[in-house]
Amino acid sequence: MILARIFSKIFKEGGIILVDSKGQKYICGNPKKENPITLKLLKENLNWKLLLDPELEFPEAYMRNEIIIENATMKEFLMDLVRNLGRNEITTAGAIIKRFYQAYRTFTNFNLVGKSKKNVEHHYDIGGSRGEKLYDMFLDKKHRLYSCAYWKEETKTLEEAQQNKIDHIIKKLDIKEGEKVLEVGCGWGGMAFEIARQKGCEITGISLSKNQIEYCKKKAKELGLDNQVKFELIDYREIDGKYDKIYSVGMFEHVGRKFYNTFFKSMNKLLKENGIFLLHTIGVVDKPTPANRFINKYIFPGGICPSLSQIINPIEKTGLIVSDIETLIRHYDKTLESWLERFIDKKKEIKDLFDDKFIKMWEFYMASCAAAFRYRDLVVFQLQIVKNFHSSQPTRDYIYS
Repeated sequence: MILARIFSKIFKEGGIILVDSKGQKYICGNPKKENPITLKLLKENLNWKLLLDPELEFPEAYMRNEIIIENATMKEFLMDLVRNLGRNEITTAGAIIKRFYQAYRTFTNFNLVGKSKKNVEHHYDIGGSRGEKLYDMFLDKKHRLYSCAYWKEETKTLEEAQQNKIDHIIKKLDIKEGEKVLEVGCGWGGMAFEIARQKGCEITGISLSKNQIEYCKKKAKELGLDNQVKFELIDYREIDGKYDKIYSVGMFEHVGRKFYNTFFKSMNKLLKENGIFLLHTIGVVDKPTPANRFINKYIFPGGICPSLSQIINPIEKTGLIVSDIETLIRHYDKTLESWLERFIDKKKEIKDLFDDKFIKMWEFYMASCAAAFRYRDLVVFQLQIVKNFHSSQPTRDYIYS
């Protein structure tokens, strides 16, 4: 069986038992003698489908209950697989299909304003009011942040890690009382509310998610911050004004490569002459790579994670200056593991809101992303961007003091 031989090549450490649809067992690598991880394929066509397009066929088969994993969770299986796989492709055929998909997206993926709104609604407005309950179940309880947290050595909880992230960004932006601040992609408002409380700023948050904006406006009134913080359902290309500080956390992945120039031109236009802009985005450490087909189809339509070179080039074209770059490694895997643990703990309630297929889809989404951040090519880039040398600090002491 070709698939068994491929798994045997991948598993240089550890291994699995592969069982085909006829019950034939194959030992791949060196699985544990007691309770080995066992991968059961319940459909015969998976023998070749997983060879041709493992990136999409594996999660889809799992969602259809055609794949069963025994003696391990999906996260444990994927962590072991990706640890052995590293930054290589599973099969040559899969790598070729990814390249074809990359070419297809080049001609078809245009994140214009209307398309961007639909893409955002697909994920953040999922299930209407059910979506709001969903995110409440696995995000941090204090700020409800849906982006990478910041894990210090002594950090114990997701709530602490997300507070660390906010504090870290506040220091990088060097925010002063009374300044005008813009958040591009405001989520559920947690960062805006915390910055308003800490710094006494006037903050505008924008999003294309109707659910998020409605939630943010309601929350602002509950917190008594509606005189400081306002939210608008508007695209980054349509907003006007001048801001002392701008930040965007976890939104750039939705911009689309064709619009990177447009995005940074917009930030340049909105930023005051002595202002600071902070960009926090998932990125890849390799050269530009195709979008993940499963993530694009089911989780984030139109999304893609840029390489650092793809971010820098359009910044240079605008005349903006990159004053600081920090790569956050081994932060998002921990964040995703925390979300996944809370998600699984609430599996019964989430299944009542959606269905079993949704549970499997999101379990694979979080587990596969956690594995990619730990062992593959994903990191988080934080770029501090200015218009002139006067806006930049000579050292990083102001961040860590």
